[in-house]
Amino acid sequence: MSPDSLAALNLTTSRSSPRRVLIFCPNLVGDAVMATPTLRALRQGWPEARLFGVAKPVVAATLKGLHELDEWFVFNPQAGFRATLGLIRSLRAQQFDLAVLLPNSLRSALLAWLSGARRRIGYNRGGRQVVPWLLTDRLDPPRDPATQRFTPTPIVGYYLRLAEALGCPRGSTRLSLMVEAHDQAALERVLSRLNLGGSERQLVVFNTGGAFGPAKSWPSARFAALGRRLVETNDGRCDVLVMCGPAEREEAQAIVRQAAHPRVRSLDEGGEPLGIGLSKACVRRADLLVTTDSGPRHFAAALNRPVLTLFGPTGITWTVTQHPLAWHLYQPQPCQPCQQRVCPLGHHRCMTELSVDAVYRVCQRVLGWREPPTTGQPRGRDRPFLPILSRESPTTLERTTSIQTAVFSGGVHLADRNAEGRPPQ
Repeated sequence: MSPDSLAALNLTTSRSSPRRVLIFCPNLVGDAVMATPTLRALRQGWPEARLFGVAKPVVAATLKGLHELDEWFVFNPQAGFRATLGLIRSLRAQQFDLAVLLPNSLRSALLAWLSGARRRIGYNRGGRQVVPWLLTDRLDPPRDPATQRFTPTPIVGYYLRLAEALGCPRGSTRLSLMVEAHDQAALERVLSRLNLGGSERQLVVFNTGGAFGPAKSWPSARFAALGRRLVETNDGRCDVLVMCGPAEREEAQAIVRQAAHPRVRSLDEGGEPLGIGLSKACVRRADLLVTTDSGPRHFAAALNRPVLTLFGPTGITWTVTQHPLAWHLYQPQPCQPCQQRVCPLGHHRCMTELSVDAVYRVCQRVLGWREPPTTGQPRGRDRPFLPILSRESPTTLERTTSIQTAVFSGGVHLADRNAEGRPPQ
């Protein structure tokens, strides 16, 4: 961060290190995972301090097991006035020296002010400009100088700027999660009951859900067809497990019914309680995660597993994680990315025109399967609307020549594309 930016925050290195720090965690699962480098930076910057997290139940469950935070305040914003008042009383009792706000919301700034924390740092957006006294230290979000619109910025770095502004070392941008032993044991029982994941068979996990809205969804019939094709090729050395939570149970069951194959099964069939912990264990066990652009896709980066994300209405730029085993596939459309929860044009082509064959070809490549000979399909330059595949690198999205040659024959074109993003939640 530049000296000018630090001056604008009115921060000085002479201030004593805080003893008790309150961290407001992001509201979405994926954003929370992308905040883990910032949690690590804060812990490294103040190793003697006690760090407290405020998080929704699903976010607290996602980050459970990490050692960066000492205590949690688990809070459901929908719980009502009495629960909110109880949270405020509990926060004030701790006499925090500092509150760090990762969400952009006015509500989190108000809660930080009501907590009594002497210093409160966050981004100057989300209505906070109208009530500037809610924050003592404000960081301006990146904007385009010409238009003053928010500049698409990877969320990992966006959060880390707050830690840097406080004088904490930036450190690694690697995401991190923990899978607890009882969740891993529960998954192994599931796999045993369903006869999946044998020693000579690869395990592909599907994640079909997303809290964002239906615009991100790939049709369940496509997932079913992909699952059946995966288990019936490569000499049958592949199993498919459809990951789900309680909200995705019906869709997972529909995929299994449509696939109609004994080695395409749903996590719900395994006889174990569904939850975030079991989902994390699924991803850690997977040889490949095939997912929509939803929170669990970031589990793969945090657990160092290969992941193929199917993008539609959302841009890639905000959620780049520098994960070297991450692949992104999308079907280009003139209206992309709209960032809408429901397709405003009603056709949903960004997802419905993404073919099973295109996704299968990428899976085949990532899993290291021998590819069939080319079928003589037109190359990318002759088929401008072929799906586009990109791969992350340690620094940016980049082209990869080896995969470009391989996927052209399968009807997938690798190219760079500008992408707008959405602000973190």
